[in-house]
Amino acid sequence: MQQLQQRWVRFARAGKTGFGALDGKHVREHRGDMFAAPEPTGSVFALDELRLLTPTQPSKVIALWNNFHALGEKLQLPVPAEPLYLLKAPNSFLAAGEPIRKPLCEGKVVFEGELGIVIGKTCTAVPEAQALDHVFGYTCANDVTVADILHRDASFAQWARAKGFDTFCPMGPAVATGLDPASLTVTTLLDGAARQHYPISDMRFSVAQLVSLISLDMTLHPGDVILCGTSVGVGSMKPGNLVEVEINGIGRLSNRFGDG
Repeated sequence: MQQLQQRWVRFARAGKTGFGALDGKHVREHRGDMFAAPEPTGSVFALDELRLLTPTQPSKVIALWNNFHALGEKLQLPVPAEPLYLLKAPNSFLAAGEPIRKPLCEGKVVFEGELGIVIGKTCTAVPEAQALDHVFGYTCANDVTVADILHRDASFAQWARAKGFDTFCPMGPAVATGLDPASLTVTTLLDGAARQHYPISDMRFSVAQLVSLISLDMTLHPGDVILCGTSVGVGSMKPGNLVEVEINGIGRLSNRFGDG
């Protein structure tokens, strides 16, 4: 059965948190479980009256490396035999509109506009043919990284540290359902200028393959997010820069760097 196309957001209002479906410039509040037949409350709020939260509350965010042909070929990286990934720390999760903090350490900080897969049903060792049944929808993400830290120590690649600083995983503004991921395009803008523009169809591992193969290693829970990796055009940020990740059908994730 084809999934209904909707965009869901989590929000804070009057000291309380909630979630609902986007309807133009308004949010129709729902109750229950976003991932399991939520019910409308009848309340409708203006979007500009709400403070958006991260679109889900994931137990983990999994970030892919070397998952796009264009970037892999540019860096002369072979196609991996299996997905290469790391985990982003929970302290890095950040909502749309919130500032990305400048780390206290020195080093180049780079943006990586990415598509996020949002899990909707718990899955362990799910077959590839059934993997999409466990996907709730998709969101925009920015896999922020202190690039200079990665290979600072020749004996150990510091992926978790380089990508795990506070606020280094902006996600949002919404989770969109009913989309064909192969039809999506990621655009990343730095102060309004496009720096990345690439198709999700260029992925080395498809959405179904990623969900299936990663679920062989660890159980995926509703709300968990898999960042699909990035492509060419990654660049550095300076304090004050506005970084925006836009994906057709989902929306635009906007965060300013260095204001926190």
